[in-house]
Parts: sequence; structure tokens; C-alpha cells
Amino acid sequence: MKAVLLTDHGGPENLRYGDAPDPVAGPGEVVVDVHAASVNAADYKVREGGYFKLTFPYILGRDFSGLVSAVGDGVTDLAVGDAVFGVADQGKDGAYAEKIAIKAAIIARKPAPLSHEAAAAMGLSSLTALWALEDTARLKAGETILIQGGAGGVAGFAIQLAKHLGATVITTASAGNADYVRSLGADQVIDYNSQDFTKVVHDCDVVFDTVGGDVQARSYQVLKSGGRLVFIAPPKKDFTPRQDVETLRPAVTRDRAHLERMLALLEAGAVWPPNIVCYGLADAAEAHRVAEARHLTGKLVLVTGRAAG
Repeated sequence: MKAVLLTDHGGPENLRYGDAPDPVAGPGEVVVDVHAASVNAADYKVREGGYFKLTFPYILGRDFSGLVSAVGDGVTDLAVGDAVFGVADQGKDGAYAEKIAIKAAIIARKPAPLSHEAAAAMGLSSLTALWALEDTARLKAGETILIQGGAGGVAGFAIQLAKHLGATVITTASAGNADYVRSLGADQVIDYNSQDFTKVVHDCDVVFDTVGGDVQARSYQVLKSGGRLVFIAPPKKDFTPRQDVETLRPAVTRDRAHLERMLALLEAGAVWPPNIVCYGLADAAEAHRVAEARHLTGKLVLVTGRAAG
């Protein structure tokens, strides 16, 4: 199969389009012919060496959509030809390729109206937002939440979800992305280039931080006593959080139930796919350069050239 091979830690130039062995479905697994794979911030952080040591060549990519092409022993709920989407198990990658082997239990059927590109774009973003807001923060109707970095994939889904749950939603974004995040449901948008959010916001029940560092550290200032800060980006080093609030990190466990929860929200009209920019699989290095610039609204998706649908 063709795949994007990471040859060493470092910059996007270490991503090479080439050949890799076809995966085989083990017990409880299926092989999926990948039609689309999403580009996430975690991908370039793994590439740079920020997460764990890799054995090269290595195939990046966590969320994908495609068609089942092989079924392993013990799999009875999926069959060859089924359209599916999902997210690779924690600590594993492999979606930047024409094929991926994955546990059948952690992927879900893709409904026909949802394109492969949209399914891939929503996979990890929706999973992360659901675990963060529903399972971890336990956000309730009537509460106020500040979502840091609202134009990103995870934060954009979180804005829609928080609004659906009945919360008042405040988010930070550049002035150029203000209309976009408002279209997702944000009640208040703070331009992080011209406004200090700590001077504008106060007494929040929840902060969902997707930015990290100093932004996360300053986010404690806007929480009421007993509030919750949920984060997915690395915190500032040597920083001591407030003791009168909860600091929580979602587990983001891969499972079919949360993917199907996303589909139910989609069917209800509570959420919808993000803006999507597509690159060919062979152009993954350029997609990484765009992703790292952090100016994109929505999601980048790699397409393999297989038939759409």
C-alpha cells in the first residue's frame, strides 16, 4: 500500500510518500481501506518527538474513514464493504495510509449522508470534545463555559456541544475567525490579539483549554470557586493551579459509543462538520506546514484518491 512515512523526528520534510506493507486483520480486528484521514495537532507533535520515541519509518494519523476490506477472527458485527470511521487506539497511529488495521469494537458505521472527509474530520475532535465536556466537566444547562481557541477542530465541536447542552458559551479567537465561531454557537467572542480575556470574563463554571501554556495558567483567574478547568494541551511548567477549583484531563478513551453519540448529535442537527480543507495523501508534508501555522479555520483532511462517498 501507499503511505506517508515519517523517517525521523523533526520537520515536515521528514514525511515521505512511499510504500509500506499491507496490514493484516488480527483477531477482533478489521482492515479498512482508508478514503480520508484527518490531520491533528497531535500528529505534528508526535513527528517532532514531543510524545514518545518511535521506530522508523512510522505512519502517523489517528482518525479516518473508509470501507472494510478484511475481517479478522471473532468479528461478527462488521462485514467487508461496510463504510466505517473511527480513531486509532491510544498510543497508536497509522491513518496516513491506504489501509489500516484496527479493533472492530472501537469504530462505527458511517451513515451514507456523511462524507468520508467529514467523518474523518469529526472523529478525534468529536471524541475529545464529548469526553471533555460531557464525561469530564459534566457541563450542565445554565452554566457558563470559556472555550480557549474556538476556531480549532476540537474547540469548534465543543462550542456546538456546549450550546446544545444549554450552556452560555464564551470563546477566544482572532478577529478574522469571530464570525465563524459565532456561527458555531458562541455567545461571546474575545479577540485574543486585542483583548485580555482575564479582564473580560469572570465567574465561569468551566474552562475548556485547547491552547495550553500561559493561556491555561491565566484561565484559572476566570473560574469561580468550585469551577472546573478541563485541558487537553500541555500546561505551563512549574505552575501551581488554584486549590479551590478542579483541574481535569479527559481520558478520551476510544469506543464505539462516543462515535455513535456524535452521530446522534449530528442527526439531531446539534452539531455539524467543520470547514474542511483537503490535501492529497502525497501532500501530507504541506498539510503539516499549514496545520502548524495554526491559522486554519476547521480541519485539514488527507484524501487517498479512492472513490468518494
